[in-house]
Amino acid sequence: MSLVDNTSLKLPKENPEAQDFLPLLGTDHVELYVGNAKQAAHYYMSAWGFQPLAYAGLETGMKDRVSYVLEQDKIRLVLTSPLKPGGDINRHIDQHGDGVKAIALWVDDATGSYEETVKRGAESYFEPKTMKDEFGEVVLSGIHTYGETVHVFVERSNYKGPFLPGYRAWNPYYKPESTGLKFIDHMVGNVGWNEMNKWVAFYAEVMGFAQLISFDDKDISTDYTALMSKVMSNGNGRIKFPINEPAEGRKKSQIEEYIEFYNGAGVQHMAMATDNIIETVSALKNRGVEFLTVPATYYEDVLDRVGEIDEKLEPLRDLGILIDRDDEGYLLQIFTKPILDRPTLFIEIIQRKGAKSFGKGNFKALFEAIEREQESRGTL
Repeated sequence: MSLVDNTSLKLPKENPEAQDFLPLLGTDHVELYVGNAKQAAHYYMSAWGFQPLAYAGLETGMKDRVSYVLEQDKIRLVLTSPLKPGGDINRHIDQHGDGVKAIALWVDDATGSYEETVKRGAESYFEPKTMKDEFGEVVLSGIHTYGETVHVFVERSNYKGPFLPGYRAWNPYYKPESTGLKFIDHMVGNVGWNEMNKWVAFYAEVMGFAQLISFDDKDISTDYTALMSKVMSNGNGRIKFPINEPAEGRKKSQIEEYIEFYNGAGVQHMAMATDNIIETVSALKNRGVEFLTVPATYYEDVLDRVGEIDEKLEPLRDLGILIDRDDEGYLLQIFTKPILDRPTLFIEIIQRKGAKSFGKGNFKALFEAIEREQESRGTL
């Protein structure tokens, strides 16, 4: 969930407290390990409007795995499945189910990014390597972060191909229309008990991020469950990583449920931005995407809380879209139910109308909606 409010804190577009030793240009791609990449690609195309971009597999000389690359505006997803028994991808899927393996970060210098972060304490995932084909070259390197999640640094200024060397353009007949998703706004990680500050320190000391704000269980709780969260951001504000950990509550929190079914720390959700959340959510619902719902009473006094907005309230209420405001403006957001059989990964749709915050005013309604889903699963 979007877990930060900045109503008392005016956030500039850039984060001046973040150090500049690791300049990040944006999110290059997100790679998910999945049980059946071909079928997963069809889901993200049909339900979410992603477009086919590139493919790697037996036909391109890749013998142990297959990957389908999809894009929508600035969002790139890589869906990877193993082709043979055994190996790390099979083990990862067996332990975690489908889930995010790599958050790839676009950089000018993948070698320098690797050397700087490893020098500051990061555990190496793989050393810098240069990949070449007829379209040029790409330099990649990687480090570990929470759980089995990794960051891959991607330097692609000398490459003109469809994605990476080893991939070929993928141009099938079936190309459903986009749903208006633009870019990844933030990605949220769930970590275990008493691990939040460890990973906050990792992003601060190893990657030069700064903490925007934090919330404890007094801020983020219901009658039954609680959690704590801190949001880390890089210097230009293009990369934002909220980090959540459980807190003591009367029943099992959403973070505990995630960790139980994911078998450890990992990416809880991806927040994808849109310029028109009413059109995007309407399209997604028509394609079968299921969203959390809040009681109709949420909308009775929401405008008293958030003030005037550009949109009419009726379509927001009909779709279940939440509203919140900070000193910079307001935002509109909605959250899917888990998009997998395990109650782990989900997706947030967000439209910012000036707001830099993450929807604190919606926490109670949102978490109670999640608890209703947990109760139906018997995991509350």
